[in-house]
Amino acid sequence: MSIAWFCALKRNSAYLRPTALSATIVLVVLFAALGPAANAQAQVVPQNRAEMALSFAPVVKRSAPAVVNVYSKRVVKRQGLGFLERFFGDQGFPGMPRERVQNSLGSGVLVSADGFIVTNHHVVKGGTDIRVVLHDKREFEAEVVLEDKRTDLTVLKINTGEEGLPFLEFEDSDALEVGDLVLAIGNPFGVGQTVTSGIVSALARTDVGVTDYQFFIQTDAAINPGNSGGALVDLAGRLVGINTAIYSRTGGSIGIGFAIPANMVRVVVDSARIGKTVQRPWLGANLQVVTSDIAESLGFDRPKGALVMELHRVSPLKKAGIRRGDVLMSLDGRNISASQEFTYRFATKRVGGRVEIGYMRDGELRVARIKLEVPPEDPPRDITLLKGANNPFSGAVVANLSPALSDELRLSIFDDGVVIVKLKRGNAVRLGFKAGDVILSIGGVTIKSVDDLKRITSYRHDVWELSIKRGSRVINTSING
Repeated sequence: MSIAWFCALKRNSAYLRPTALSATIVLVVLFAALGPAANAQAQVVPQNRAEMALSFAPVVKRSAPAVVNVYSKRVVKRQGLGFLERFFGDQGFPGMPRERVQNSLGSGVLVSADGFIVTNHHVVKGGTDIRVVLHDKREFEAEVVLEDKRTDLTVLKINTGEEGLPFLEFEDSDALEVGDLVLAIGNPFGVGQTVTSGIVSALARTDVGVTDYQFFIQTDAAINPGNSGGALVDLAGRLVGINTAIYSRTGGSIGIGFAIPANMVRVVVDSARIGKTVQRPWLGANLQVVTSDIAESLGFDRPKGALVMELHRVSPLKKAGIRRGDVLMSLDGRNISASQEFTYRFATKRVGGRVEIGYMRDGELRVARIKLEVPPEDPPRDITLLKGANNPFSGAVVANLSPALSDELRLSIFDDGVVIVKLKRGNAVRLGFKAGDVILSIGGVTIKSVDDLKRITSYRHDVWELSIKRGSRVINTSING
């Protein structure tokens, strides 16, 4: 088998060009080591100079101009210095500024000719001055169009007038296979644009912990600090992922990098282009991984699918007949191996359509068609700023919890009642309440709405008996009136 024929087996082989003679020799040795299986085809060495000088250069020339550098500045307030600050007054040490500027460096990818750029949210988080440097060294001020903390993605926009910019087209990341060749392009350590090559090491990695949707492409293409927000491209020069994290004990690449799949990136970019917040279909359920023990109890030959643990009363799954204890096995014909995979694939679907879910109940495989809809805002938020000198929640901005608000604040969809949305100056700040706290009860009376909260805090209490939920913890406390 010739090296050229082997390369042609890969998708988009016109762009497949391993770098040098050494790479060619490695392939020849590999074929020889395969033994009888490899001997089914004739083994030959490279036949001409062209086969010995294959290169990734055409892919890089096509893709690199669409990868940019992103610089972000943000002002960080200096922490107080205790008695020193009190001694020297409000300025702390004489001449010491109370604020400092913190710089952040990363990469970004042009995804349209009119200047839309996608990067990691953590690259530009809190930035007051965001600048983008193009491949040709021109520099532009960037506007933040959309921030999506849940996926660690931010969409920027630069204005170049009527000029069309080079950009990368999205590839279907679900079409990737382990072993596919990929290139990572970015700006590691600020040294300038760098290209590294590797393969797709794994798909559906779920224990990375950098976004809400635990589903990543793993690659051994070197990804280093500064590569965040850069492009992972296939050999046709199409975008298959946004490089976002590495596994490292030293801060440098050890061949384990992670990228957000292009199908999720596309959802965020499409939302930014129409000027909306990201709209994802609402599942309205808590799912659990099917462990070996659970699989055995269900009569499965191996762990697979996603076990339905809880369903919201208005969940679209519940409306379609799915119950607690059912195991979700497929989504639009694609088998599901874990709960994280189902959550990711469901979130990449378009609101307004329908999906077909295969699920197992009592050993029987069933099918349900689910309408894709956003989480309902029922009850209405009724956002209110609480006041009153004797009110422990004075200065708190509160709202009625709904599936929509719970999803927005990343709270449990099963929480009901009233949540603190943000805090202004007042008793609530002084007493240590935080945004995201859910007010459960006062004096043993359950708080079901903002109206309930306003009514019960409108009169004086000698002692305020409060029950607050913070995250997964319930805090019961007493405050003197």
